[in-house]
Amino acid sequence: MSDPAKVRRHAERVRELVASVVRSQIKDPRLGMITITDARITADLRDATVFYTVLGDAVAQADTAAALESAKGLLRSTVGKALGLRHSPTLTFVLDDVQDQVKHIDDLLAAARNADAEVQRIAAQAKYAGEAQPYRVDDETDEADETEEADEATDVEGTPRGGETR
Repeated sequence: MSDPAKVRRHAERVRELVASVVRSQIKDPRLGMITITDARITADLRDATVFYTVLGDAVAQADTAAALESAKGLLRSTVGKALGLRHSPTLTFVLDDVQDQVKHIDDLLAAARNADAEVQRIAAQAKYAGEAQPYRVDDETDEADETEEADEATDVEGTPRGGETR
């Protein structure tokens, strides 16, 4: 079992190496506008997964995937030599669909915003079904209770209870 920090460093190095080899050494015309977004490597440093995005439609993505599969040997040997490991990690390329997920989430947020605006529009035009204040308020009983409490706090002569006058 390797140190997690070492695994992260190797994964970052794999990402950098694959990006530089794709940019400089692979001359396949099927290779589109590619960006290597991430690389992950297993704890035993035997398998590496490289995530990439491609600018373009599904045809460009399929062509780029085919170009990466055909260049996998060159990429694996370059990564193995640069890392200096006993075993070169096998490379697996995965199309990173972050942009599609971002678009989907943006669409969901826009739909939620529209629904909220519709609810606010309907609420602004709403009226009470009954009275504005549905609860009974007894103003007279509240004033009578306050008067009784004040009377109890003073004695008959108007002096506060419990206190002596001199």
